[in-house]
Amino acid sequence: MIWNPEKECMSREQLHELQSERLVKIVRHTYDNVPMYRERMNAAGLTPDDIKSIEDISKLPFTTKKDLRDYYPDSLFAVPRSEIVRFHASSGTTGKPIVAGYTAHDVENWSEGTARCLTAYGAGRGDTIQVSYGYGLFTGGLGAHDGATRIGAAVLPTSAGNTSKQLMLMQDLGCTGLCCTPSYALFLAEELEKEGLRDKIQLKFGAFGAEPWTENMRKELESKLGIKAYDIYGLTEISGPGVGGECQCQDGTHLWEDMFYPEIIDPATGEPLPEGKEGELVFTTLDKWGMPMIRYRTRDLTHLNYSQCACGRTMVRMGRILGRSDDMLIVRGVNVFPSQVESILLEIPEFQGQYFITIDRVNNVDTFDIDVELREEFYTDEIAQLHRLRDRLVGRIVSVIGIKPNIHIVEPGSITRSMGKAKHVEDKRKFK
Repeated sequence: MIWNPEKECMSREQLHELQSERLVKIVRHTYDNVPMYRERMNAAGLTPDDIKSIEDISKLPFTTKKDLRDYYPDSLFAVPRSEIVRFHASSGTTGKPIVAGYTAHDVENWSEGTARCLTAYGAGRGDTIQVSYGYGLFTGGLGAHDGATRIGAAVLPTSAGNTSKQLMLMQDLGCTGLCCTPSYALFLAEELEKEGLRDKIQLKFGAFGAEPWTENMRKELESKLGIKAYDIYGLTEISGPGVGGECQCQDGTHLWEDMFYPEIIDPATGEPLPEGKEGELVFTTLDKWGMPMIRYRTRDLTHLNYSQCACGRTMVRMGRILGRSDDMLIVRGVNVFPSQVESILLEIPEFQGQYFITIDRVNNVDTFDIDVELREEFYTDEIAQLHRLRDRLVGRIVSVIGIKPNIHIVEPGSITRSMGKAKHVEDKRKFK
């Protein structure tokens, strides 16, 4: 199913024309109304008249998360406050939060993008969609809610937490769709299994996002919940969930290029990379007027595929997010992404997908410790068997990542589960 075939299936030539037209307008709007962008363009010797088509986008300066904090709360808004109808904000755990402002038009576009995603998963009128993303300042809850409402589905706005009630309502109301983080979905699956409810639910699909997850995690979720598990992508700075989503081909995340123009750059140099090359994802909002973003550096690492999908959509497909360039760990000179550990764990049948990495420095040498859980049926007090499993995991991690970790096998259920974005890493070196 396709929600908006006129846009989702337009030719690349038509899309190029629309992108160019929209870029010219949004650059003019931003230049006229946001002092920071005007100053940066002037410093680069640019005026809006220099931007004539989408090919000119690389002339424009980048925007970073630091800019959103430096200009907190509303100095990047491009319309009067009277035109802003909604605010969202990040958690702000590392400083001032990022505040995003939306006009009515922006909210309409946001729900359009989410409606496209949910329709691509097979959802529609007659479905009951349980939204277990957090509501409030986080974009996940309201973003998924508005998209589900737009396609005519019934919404169960459970938000995050209160897991026992979540499972009761999921069963009693016959929910067919689930929207939450993949880590929370895995926790719900574990609880369903414990309560013997696995065969009493009617879920058909899950829309999972807000944190990186792997193909192995997809298989785990599909097996445990009996669903098709789909990626949904968004970010507070650009829009919430609905910037892009997978289709039923599950062969990459379609990005809605008529609203959000993507680029891939070298994270070190900022230079654009050719199609298919892995690098940092950059977005320019083409039809967002409250707080437009020009070449926003997401720090997400991925690649883009412009070949037409078998589903008929012509919009570019984004590969899985490997991680974030600012979340990458450098341990003993080696680049380590938490998602690599997750993927390896889910390759080995005896292990759960739950893990916690602790990085420290002892005698000027980095330490690399990973707590992991065995599945209940494989947990044992036989030391020799635990050592064999540990050595098998160590060998696999060394072969993939290149450095040897200290593996600690802990009891099933002992690693803290998250009801929002999962925390998998503690790097103690930054406190020393």
